[in-house]
Amino acid sequence: MPIPVFDSFEALNAHLLACCRRRMRDRLRGHTETIGERLQRDLGALQKPLPPPYDACEKVPATVSSLSLVRYRRNDYSVPTSFGHREVIVRGYVHEVVIACGTEIIARHPRSYEREDFVFDPLHYLALIEQKINALDQAAPLAGWQLPEEFATLRRLLEARMGKPGKREFVQVLRLMEAFRIEEVAAAVRDAIDRGAIGFDAVKHLVLCRIERRPPRLDMTIYPYLPKATVATTSARSYLALLAGAGS
Repeated sequence: MPIPVFDSFEALNAHLLACCRRRMRDRLRGHTETIGERLQRDLGALQKPLPPPYDACEKVPATVSSLSLVRYRRNDYSVPTSFGHREVIVRGYVHEVVIACGTEIIARHPRSYEREDFVFDPLHYLALIEQKINALDQAAPLAGWQLPEEFATLRRLLEARMGKPGKREFVQVLRLMEAFRIEEVAAAVRDAIDRGAIGFDAVKHLVLCRIERRPPRLDMTIYPYLPKATVATTSARSYLALLAGAGS
């Protein structure tokens, strides 16, 4: 039988759990009960509750640097800029690094086994970049950030219509991913482009409408650069003219 191969520890653990659950239905030779039935009987006979599961990780204290980085095992991992110079606890697992400040988990990263490596989450730096918008194109944490194509289209439209303020609105759109999944924000960006409602408020509104499953109602008065449609009051004379034309 070939050795099974998995893409991640989560996939391996899910496979092992499924195998164990299938095994619970088996009966071993010499027994009338299944393995699962015998397990339930044994659990009922236990005198003490089971201890909490062992947290298989290395826990070390650390301090966040001025660059919002935490060093663990010769590598640096990012945290949100609001936690600069704070004391944190780093939990190093086989496959990931989890950073906590007090009781709050502030960052999760895939663990790197390189040396002197930098592991960034671009979302950790967007709040600072929004204040220093000229750093948007030079910020190292954003280098190589692969975003869906519609984000680049949105940025071009925002900057073409608004100039530098459009760049800041684009960062505000990116910050929506601090609260919503990237798929939800990308879908809202596509909707905004299709509707010609190019702006942060429109994208945020469309994200909420998508999540709450309600039709969008955009206030077009905040988009003065869009062409306005003028709808005249319908008169009875107009109807009569249409009827006369239809009868001829």
